[in-house]
Amino acid sequence: MTARHHFEPTVHTDSVPVLRRSTRESRVPERYGFVGLTNQLDNDPKTYGEMMSDIDSDKWLDAMKFEMDSMGSNQVWTLVDPPKGARPVGCKWMYKRKLGADGEVTAFKARLAAKGYTQRPGVDFEETYLPVAMAKSIRILLAIAAWYDYENIADGRENGLSKRFR
Repeated sequence: MTARHHFEPTVHTDSVPVLRRSTRESRVPERYGFVGLTNQLDNDPKTYGEMMSDIDSDKWLDAMKFEMDSMGSNQVWTLVDPPKGARPVGCKWMYKRKLGADGEVTAFKARLAAKGYTQRPGVDFEETYLPVAMAKSIRILLAIAAWYDYENIADGRENGLSKRFR
């Protein structure tokens, strides 16, 4: 017995495709030991509207301001006028409560991410770049940082080292 498949021809249009959201329930694996905290982990705001109606909205706004200030000081982008007829790539705020070992909220994190899935090759970007580091290189940098008593810059990204002056 053979199975017959019917394939519809793909019609390409210039419109943005309709995106589907996953209906899969996300859960923390039991091996992480957070079985009792799953409700607390899943109640982070998903949208700006949810964030504004959250009881901790003032802390979320502080986290958003911190993120914008961090991007400004790190010169993440340059503001320019878009070319005629071009659609700017959208962005989305993502919110996350960081928990300590005891399950208490220790920090509120807000990240601004570009909606990269709307970009078109040759129109919105020419090439992609993904920096990759070897584990051996990271170990060497950490050994140097430990030797010279460097410590982390507290901008929430855990990526910079600064000399601690006493």
